[in-house]
Amino acid sequence: MSPDQCLDGSFRKSNSVISAHSISGASASSKSVPSSRRVFKGLKDHGKKLGDFEMFAQNLEEWVLENLYTDPSNAEEIFSSPFMIDELRKLDVALEGILFQQLFRMPCSPYVSDDLKEDEYLAVEDFLHAIANGLWRTFWHKGGPLPFFLSCPRNPGSKFYTLEKAISKGRLRELCGFALMSRLGSDPQVRWDQVVGFVLFKPDILSGNELKFSSRVICEALFYGFHLLVSRCLNKTSTLDGNYVFILVLDSRYGGVVRFGGDLRKLDLNSSNPYHSVVEWIKNYAEVRVSPVDMIWNKLGNPNWGDLGTLQLLLATFYSIAQWHGPPRKSIASLASDHSLRLQKRWMECRPVEKENAFLPLQLASYQQGEIVEVDQADSSVLRKKGSRLKLKRGEILQLDDQQRGQKTFQIQESVIGGNYFLYSAVSLDYPMNLLALYVGAHPSRLEPSWEDMSLWYQVQRQTKVLNVLKQQGSSNKYLPEIVASGRVLHSGPCRKQSQGGRCDHPWCGTPVLVTSPVGEPLWCMVARDGSFSSEEAVRCCRDCMAALRIASMANVQHGDICPENIIRVVDLQGARYVPISWGRAVLEERDSPAINLQFSSSHALEHGKLCPSSDAESLVYLLLFVCGGGGSMQQQQDSIESALQWREGMWAKRLIQQQLGEVSAILKAFADYVDSLCGTPYPVDYDIWLKRLSKAVDGSADRGKMVEEVGLALGLDDVGVSSATSTSGGGS
Repeated sequence: MSPDQCLDGSFRKSNSVISAHSISGASASSKSVPSSRRVFKGLKDHGKKLGDFEMFAQNLEEWVLENLYTDPSNAEEIFSSPFMIDELRKLDVALEGILFQQLFRMPCSPYVSDDLKEDEYLAVEDFLHAIANGLWRTFWHKGGPLPFFLSCPRNPGSKFYTLEKAISKGRLRELCGFALMSRLGSDPQVRWDQVVGFVLFKPDILSGNELKFSSRVICEALFYGFHLLVSRCLNKTSTLDGNYVFILVLDSRYGGVVRFGGDLRKLDLNSSNPYHSVVEWIKNYAEVRVSPVDMIWNKLGNPNWGDLGTLQLLLATFYSIAQWHGPPRKSIASLASDHSLRLQKRWMECRPVEKENAFLPLQLASYQQGEIVEVDQADSSVLRKKGSRLKLKRGEILQLDDQQRGQKTFQIQESVIGGNYFLYSAVSLDYPMNLLALYVGAHPSRLEPSWEDMSLWYQVQRQTKVLNVLKQQGSSNKYLPEIVASGRVLHSGPCRKQSQGGRCDHPWCGTPVLVTSPVGEPLWCMVARDGSFSSEEAVRCCRDCMAALRIASMANVQHGDICPENIIRVVDLQGARYVPISWGRAVLEERDSPAINLQFSSSHALEHGKLCPSSDAESLVYLLLFVCGGGGSMQQQQDSIESALQWREGMWAKRLIQQQLGEVSAILKAFADYVDSLCGTPYPVDYDIWLKRLSKAVDGSADRGKMVEEVGLALGLDDVGVSSATSTSGGGS
């Protein structure tokens, strides 16, 4: 780690920085667990004898001062910060929209009285409760009781007080700070080995007028840190990674973090002077990290939740909770990965929409009277130079020449964010109550198409071909999109094209357009807005997608691009259902190449650029993992095909995909097991048996329920549950 990558203002350089990967490493804790009674007794004696902070500081403060003020250019002598700036940025993004609220304000008066001292402690207690509660509800469990409480010690080994009891007994000035304690059943005793996180609260933590910790404050943080390490090592129920602790250091304005740890087996337990042996162990074997000091509370007594100082306290508490309770259900990376989706949602919310309450804008009235409004070519902002793409606005009328269906007229309703292609919602003027999806392709004059224009070609011309193939095979039904119209744009004004299939020099002339039905909300948008799917909704999504893939497979068509952008949720007179769209990258024959998506493509597609029979089903498993809250793990370390393949290999080998889906639904876990047995093999997916099982899970019985009957009718099956006689892997392992 280079010095410029971490936060300056701390001391001693180290080659490692705490990260999420360290949370799951249980091996480190074994190094700190006493291996014999002698070691156990020696640690216990050192903990008891090391009770005088003044004597401890006398032995250590000079060393701290030497390192604290060492020239920062000498990197070997500088202690590093506990956190990298990228970690704090990622946490900041992950906590967007999460409410942390301190109700008891920090007193702002410069004059400290006994009453203000009480208010300060009450404010810090409320602040720490807001942190613990917010992190637990965000990353671990939304409901249920909070497994923590706050208590106040006076010194190492002393009993704990509630803040109210300390105030009533007049012992407030004797307190050293707060401890975030873990609830251990109904045991009324509060012990030091229950401390999840420790907060040192002092009247002043700064070194003179400089914005950094004083040497004495650092010594005191290490003093309490050592006692916490010993308590954890002597505790029979050791934490997952008990060889380091975070100490939060606060006064009424500023705050920071000290991280302290090391292998206690290297402590000289035979020394007659425990202060000397502990200090020597700290100097030679321990790892000390000190964060920059920053302002925590503003001038109104409210925490600066999104600023550097508070983010450091949040991240330290996050790691402390993870040490005690294990990895969170939702990782920081998974929440941060939704940032782009939240940006898209905000962008859509902030767009000014004219005549928002009017379903059909004013131009429609002119058409209904028998004329199409002509756009002045000189003034229209949508007309571009030759070869530019056709960009449409809300309310514009688009006339389409469909050779099979004749001329069709549509009115644009909204522009939909759809990746590299232009997708709009529109209505047919013949049936203005039905919302349709309208894809606009690249103009034919672009003889050297860019990657974006190739995407447009796949979404319009290629998708038109695929949907026509499906229709010709009799595979059209409510689980597949249906072509409403396809053809070329008819522009206003005279057209000078020489032949029916030709084009003139008008910028719109010959632009291909595809109009499909139905229209719905993409899964990525649903997850960004509402979070993870429920068990029932995830199973329903799997069932509907399998129904669509089964129908396509009967026509020897594979989708090739299953991902959250290409699955929509449709709600209409036929009920709610999920429909795969964007069939432009479908594979019709062996020479066709599918889309490559690092997060959702099958392993076979990534490695060979081709699909195997189970590729769509494998992509569907990754899709289910995404909608069930596993998007964060999918984003990690998938920045290349090689890393994506390694991620898949590791996840399947360790059965982590089955484990995560099993927490949502047993049927989804079984489905993932089945797909795992087929990955990369030439064996086809037994859609029939899985449609029966999934329908039974959704509707309660495979033999009753309206949706099951509809699935059977849609697939043309007498019994949805008829299992293929050619199933090769047991179908439901």
